[in-house]
Amino acid sequence: MADYHDDLRFAHVLADAADAATMERFKALDLKVETKPDMTPVSEADKAAEELIRSQLQRARPRDAVLGEEFGNEGTGPRRWVIDPIDGTKNYVRGVPVWATLIALMERGAGGDRPVVGVVSAPALGRRWWAAEGLGAYTGRSLSSASRLRVSKVAELGDASFAYSSISGWEERGRLNGFLDLTRACWRTRGYGDFWPYMMVAEGSVDLCAEPELSLWDMAANAVIVQEAGGRFTGLDGVPGPNSGDAAASNGLLHEELLDYLRP
Repeated sequence: MADYHDDLRFAHVLADAADAATMERFKALDLKVETKPDMTPVSEADKAAEELIRSQLQRARPRDAVLGEEFGNEGTGPRRWVIDPIDGTKNYVRGVPVWATLIALMERGAGGDRPVVGVVSAPALGRRWWAAEGLGAYTGRSLSSASRLRVSKVAELGDASFAYSSISGWEERGRLNGFLDLTRACWRTRGYGDFWPYMMVAEGSVDLCAEPELSLWDMAANAVIVQEAGGRFTGLDGVPGPNSGDAAASNGLLHEELLDYLRP
């Protein structure tokens, strides 16, 4: 098995730099916000954080490809860094502290590209989560000060906590009925949104979560963290990994039931 210690350490360095850039502009009264062609917001902080990460990657990992939300795909090769500079931009621009920088390394294998390193850093919450393939998943303030992550052992849907981002996305895709049936079957539901439900699944404080439409940069880091914490991360079609355009994450024990409610 490959050793991803160096890549994980470097991902933390990238996250440190991004945290400094994003926190400097968080709640700034003169923050500049634009609307992208897909009608979602992008701030100057999104662009600055991604440019900063890309510049460090170019210096330290020039042979690796990069995919970022704001500036697209660059380079080719079997290794690709996948970046969401601010996951939760709508929260960021409104001063809500639930947003994070997502950094993942994906590597090409016989089964396609898979995430092997992931860091999710939420500086306004004072939280960071990370994982690397074969090394486990952790949360803490640094690599040397961390706690191991483990998913829950809840085995009954009626005892489970289900998290999601929004109801409108399910309705827009004609899948609201299955979503609502799932919420009725679970013990508790909450719309935490964005990266946070996946980190809660990895921590064991939430048992399952799902979203109907996502991009690779929304999912790659989350996927490896959930998997290394002992959970399952698939598309709503049940295909493992972050490449399906939607996502379902769970402690593993409840995954098939989750998919039964939400499959296309």
